Amino acid sequence: MSGNEHVILVHGLARSHRSFTKVAKALEKNGYPVVNINYPSRKHHIEALADEYLSSAVKTCQADGAQRIHFVTHSMGAILVRYYLNQYTLDELGHVVMLSPPNQGSEVVDKLKAFPGFYALNGPAGQQLGTSKNSLPNRLGAVDYPVGVITGNRSINPILSLLIPGKDDGKVSVERAKIQGMSDFLVVPHTHPMIMNSREVIRQTQYFLRSGKFFVSQKLIQP
Repeated sequence: MSGNEHVILVHGLARSHRSFTKVAKALEKNGYPVVNINYPSRKHHIEALADEYLSSAVKTCQADGAQRIHFVTHSMGAILVRYYLNQYTLDELGHVVMLSPPNQGSEVVDKLKAFPGFYALNGPAGQQLGTSKNSLPNRLGAVDYPVGVITGNRSINPILSLLIPGKDDGKVSVERAKIQGMSDFLVVPHTHPMIMNSREVIRQTQYFLRSGKFFVSQKLIQP
């Protein structure tokens, strides 16, 4: 792998760059320079987070001579990248892999955002992830660049899963992880918090970064 292809890792809400440690090590082992950003996901709205932290990460890659810049995201990180790419032109844009993204929002936010403590735990960005047509994820619209979505259908939070129609990963339904214009889509037997640590998910991620598609694996694809 040429060092001219960089990868920016964007963690999810109420997480840190440490959640992507395993992914970062795998990518670096395969020759990708990695920028594993750490941003205060609970302190600002998504727009402000993207404007400051994604912009800084992109400039770091460009200063290092990147000819292609890929993104790998978890959960809300996908919405930061979608917002950023809606606002800015990135000539070096490569491929984007989204793990468990709330691309059409989450019913968990719809039903719990008014409860005491939700704002304290999730901040202003958490309030933006509902399923209404006016929520930020739904206002961003379709993607017109190569996107591969991997989402899970296992949950370790049965209470939250009761709030979500259909199959889900404990935070986001399988259907709401999809985004119009995506290049490929894969459902795996993993949960929302831990999907990025799966060896097979990391393999699928690296394959998509190279080829713009996932490889077929019957043990991963769910009926």
